[in-house]
Amino acid sequence: MQIQKVCKVGNSLGITLPKEILQKLRVKEGDSLFITETPDGVHVTAYDPDFEKAMAAYRKVSTKYRNALRDLA
Repeated sequence: MQIQKVCKVGNSLGITLPKEILQKLRVKEGDSLFITETPDGVHVTAYDPDFEKAMAAYRKVSTKYRNALRDLA
């Protein structure tokens, strides 16, 4: 467990993430992090849950509509 202090950044508050955490998240400067509220608190990830929902929908129809998708590409 690591403790990070909250500091003022302009008119907002922020935290800095240690290099080890950034490497585990596989993020670099300019990347987006997604913060989701959970019953246990908050979850920070580089994984976009909305993108995964879109990909799941694509996987459902990709075989059935293969020819149409190929024509659209």
